Amino acid sequence: MKNATYSSFWRMHFYAALFITPLLITLTLSGIGYLFYTDVENHLYDDYFFGSSKKTETLTIDEGVQQAEAAFSSYTTTKIIELEEPYNTRLTMTNDKGDQRYLFLDENNQIVGHQDPTYTFSNVLRSLHSSLFLGGTIVNYLVELAACWAIFLLLSGLYMTFKGKVLKKAKQANKRQNNRRWHALIGTIITIPMIVLIFTGLPWSAFMGNFIYSASQANPSIGTPLLQQQPPTSDVSEIPWATRKEEAPTSSKHAHHGMGAVNVSRNPNQINVASLQQQIEANGITKPYSIIYPTSDDGVFTVAKSSNTGVTGLDVSPYEETTIYFDQYSGEFISKVSYDDYGILAKWFTWGIPLHEGHLFGWPNKLLNLVVCIAFLGVIFWGFRTWLLRKKKGLLSAPPQLSQKISIPLIIVIIILGIIMPLFGISLIIVALLELVMKIKRKNKPVVNDMN
Repeated sequence: MKNATYSSFWRMHFYAALFITPLLITLTLSGIGYLFYTDVENHLYDDYFFGSSKKTETLTIDEGVQQAEAAFSSYTTTKIIELEEPYNTRLTMTNDKGDQRYLFLDENNQIVGHQDPTYTFSNVLRSLHSSLFLGGTIVNYLVELAACWAIFLLLSGLYMTFKGKVLKKAKQANKRQNNRRWHALIGTIITIPMIVLIFTGLPWSAFMGNFIYSASQANPSIGTPLLQQQPPTSDVSEIPWATRKEEAPTSSKHAHHGMGAVNVSRNPNQINVASLQQQIEANGITKPYSIIYPTSDDGVFTVAKSSNTGVTGLDVSPYEETTIYFDQYSGEFISKVSYDDYGILAKWFTWGIPLHEGHLFGWPNKLLNLVVCIAFLGVIFWGFRTWLLRKKKGLLSAPPQLSQKISIPLIIVIIILGIIMPLFGISLIIVALLELVMKIKRKNKPVVNDMN
């Protein structure tokens, strides 16, 4: 049973689990919390989301924005999020340093309250889940690497389960064998759903996520449709994934000679939001949607309905996804990109991201993801107990290397996974180099004679 291939898989499975388990637990627990962020936020921030200012005077949306900017004079409105009733309208305001603030307007467009986005429930969990609160390329790569190695753990565990006939119940099984069996059984059951969850989370990753998006843009027939000229905004979290980094058309320049790109929402030549909303309705766009202000003097208004915004009350069905561009001066419709325009890759992730977040098909999606995540924590628990029950005091008790021969099946699996997940492949090269250095050191280590 324990041939060279099995032994190699077992050792790699053991060491990978040993190093990345703390990170996997963190990602799983934060993912569970994020599944229910809309439910939590609806209760935590009910005064902001559904409350009233108690003022009876009705303002236009533009007057509401002006009032908000007067209250926070160093901030400029960059986004307006119009939600279905009973939700209030939410403004995203940004200052010159890039700091943001959420401000809520009631049905009369009067100010209800405001938030620091950094400390909202969803953003805290998102920051923990994606970058461990630290951010930066190295940390993002570490999180992505843990996800890639988790896939290897699942696949190698599946191999060892069937190769070692672990699921076959022994007549007089001891505690370690029972733990090992539960570890293998639950791991086998959740392998496919867990791999789906991991892969649907990769569009956010630093290395593979950029690779996926670049491939999507470079091949419009399978990815995202082509637009031209200038990026739509500097902060595009409410725009669909498929068009989030796409290039957008430009607005006409005849009405703004000499205007700069500072405080673009106060540009006197820019169409007012109320008039823009008439154009939005005329194009059949219904709430919820987000309006993203232009970030340059030839930029456009971007109006988006997305299935993966991460904003309570804003997500829609993948079929409803659309990104529309309007001239910022005339309000004229320029172009539109909808779900039907996506290539197969973009369509896959348009479905995959809300599946990962747990809101593709309502509560059943949340419960399914919850069960898979809890089961994954169970797999980690039983695997850890199995190791402790076989671990000798003072020793790591790693699986023995029974053969120095190179396992061809293992090499093939590693190459395939390395191609699919480039960061995983790079990490394997580093591991191989470390193994080589250690092997050379062992070989050069003098032999001590204990005969005397």
